[in-house]
Amino acid sequence: MLHDPLPGADRVSRLRAGFPETDALLILDEKNIRYLTGFTGGDGALMVGPDWLTLLVDGRYATQARAEAGGAEIFEFRKRGEGIAATARRHGVESVGFESSVLSVEEHLRLKELLPEIAFLPLPEAFQLFRAVKDDGEVDRIREAARIAGEALAAVRGMIRPGVREMEIALELEYRMRRGGAEQVSFETIVAAGANSALPHATPGRRPVMDGDCVMIDFGAVCDGYHSDETCTFVVGRAAEHQREVYGLVREAHDRAIRAIRAGVSCGEIDGVARSFLAEAGLGGAFAHGAGHGVGLDVHEAPRLAAGREELLRAGMVVTVEPGIYLPGRWGVRIEDTVLVMEEGCEILTPTSKEFTIIER
Repeated sequence: MLHDPLPGADRVSRLRAGFPETDALLILDEKNIRYLTGFTGGDGALMVGPDWLTLLVDGRYATQARAEAGGAEIFEFRKRGEGIAATARRHGVESVGFESSVLSVEEHLRLKELLPEIAFLPLPEAFQLFRAVKDDGEVDRIREAARIAGEALAAVRGMIRPGVREMEIALELEYRMRRGGAEQVSFETIVAAGANSALPHATPGRRPVMDGDCVMIDFGAVCDGYHSDETCTFVVGRAAEHQREVYGLVREAHDRAIRAIRAGVSCGEIDGVARSFLAEAGLGGAFAHGAGHGVGLDVHEAPRLAAGREELLRAGMVVTVEPGIYLPGRWGVRIEDTVLVMEEGCEILTPTSKEFTIIER
């Protein structure tokens, strides 16, 4: 069993050095708080000053915070806004940087009312990349999550056959992941058969698998807070020639994108490798989402592999590569692996083969 170590001062030091424009930073995203302190509770606030670090929690989490967040002062509050205001005044703060995607308008207005003398400034977009480069311990957790998920899929493949409903396969897969050691699943598992596989984010329902169906399975496990993400598409019973052809094109787009991944390449360039190949094959309009995204404490986090994204990949980033083709009313194919970016190339962390596979009836 892996354990989440105390992150230490290096992450906090990087944060301070990277965003020095304000006197303090206000962190409310629970995954960012965990990343910086080791605290795994579901509510709180973290204030980061030039030489101080205060974790604010209510009484439900005070004992847990003292046990997990060894490097931070613990401030117990009754109301979060009042606790933030008290901490800011105690340290003579004049400006605060905050996560604009997390702080609600209501709480922002309340803080301005409590602290009218303080300037609240949204952190720049670059803040979204703060967790993007993973250390060895983080990669180990993602790799373990991928192993658990892959073994669970291998265990349920035998039940993917005509007459079995999508929701039955999804429930069994989630059970197997939990039984195999996952603390939870990364997201609601997608099992989509036939025409439902043309819906990128289909919800498993009562539709039974039928002979000749494409069955798309998007799934992941969580290990000590870190997620895996993988998509496999199978054909049940017999495959039409067009299914073989489209699968081959998606697989080639997937493989080309993976071969292009290395440190220094832009996220938009990776998306373009997959997208231009499918466009040249006449299927560009059927690829309706980005080519991938970062994976870590969140299953979707920075960076994004999408058109126009100029961020450069760095060694240690963990991203998905997931081109897909969706033919409404018919079927769809998506192939997804999670990979570790390296100085030269990448390592595929998800274990399931992406060879074209027919599951016999």
